Amino acid sequence: MSYPARRQAKNRRVVAESALLFVVLALLANLLGPRAGQGVLPALVFLAVVIGQGLSLLRLYILAHEAAHKKITQNPRANDLVGQLALVPLLTPLQIFRSIHYFHHGFNRRDFHTSALDVFISPWPVTPLVHAGFYLVWFAAVFLGGFFIHSLVSIVLFLCLPLNVARRVSPAFRQWSGRDRSIAWLQFLAALSLHLAAARIFGLRAWLFSLGLPLLSFAWIWSSLVYVFHYNTSMGEPTRFNARSIRVSPFSAWLLMNFNHHAVHHMFPNLPWHDLPGAVPTLPAPYPSRNREARSLLQAVLAQLHGPTLVYRETVQRAPQPEAPGRE
Repeated sequence: MSYPARRQAKNRRVVAESALLFVVLALLANLLGPRAGQGVLPALVFLAVVIGQGLSLLRLYILAHEAAHKKITQNPRANDLVGQLALVPLLTPLQIFRSIHYFHHGFNRRDFHTSALDVFISPWPVTPLVHAGFYLVWFAAVFLGGFFIHSLVSIVLFLCLPLNVARRVSPAFRQWSGRDRSIAWLQFLAALSLHLAAARIFGLRAWLFSLGLPLLSFAWIWSSLVYVFHYNTSMGEPTRFNARSIRVSPFSAWLLMNFNHHAVHHMFPNLPWHDLPGAVPTLPAPYPSRNREARSLLQAVLAQLHGPTLVYRETVQRAPQPEAPGRE
């Protein structure tokens, strides 16, 4: 079997597994949801299923990430169709996802201002009170689903804002054209229509158990994980080194499609998900010590409790060295 054929077989398998996982958990949720109010144990079992649904949506998100990099299939239309179907439950247009993600790869933590979610530029001197205020914002963003809410609001804004305004709001959209906007609108309306159709055909309760509650679960899970691979890592050029990997269990590696090998992915973004574990890049100093591999996913998530890096606007430097900012 040739390499392209082997890749296609692995991708077909992961697409089928992801779809099956989503459907099975949705059926379980619809079976257990109506019984959740009958006692503590049924409620806990249903809660576990809803968390599992959130994780299944995370897997679909990672599948869409592969499609955004055009790695699912060699057929561009089929690739984008798979990616968009994976994003339907998340109400996210692939066109916007791809633009933002490409910008992230090209400018990841280039400086304090650019693609560095854990760095807050304060217009005021960083007093204890200012620090506490920014910490609350960070905590809500990471641990209360704030990053996902922000992403949904951003999608709506970029769909509705005039192109020249959208380009000023975010540099990720500087290359956007009217065609990009039209494709994004069609993708968003298609996703929204499928949500409405599911509620109409199967009923509002079935939509709630299959898509509504899982979306809330995903919002919480995704927000806590979206920046663990870059939190407190190096900053500056070259941007492809500003990432870390995380050790995970075999099950988590399967669930995340090896996304935990994130430092490898940033160095070789065209490498397919199934080849990430076998690539061990040699990093120049100071990156190996600065961007240490996290011992576990839980450790990486909890590390974010340290809060953001705060920089007073009057003293910010536009081009920090790779080892700054951060805590050792």
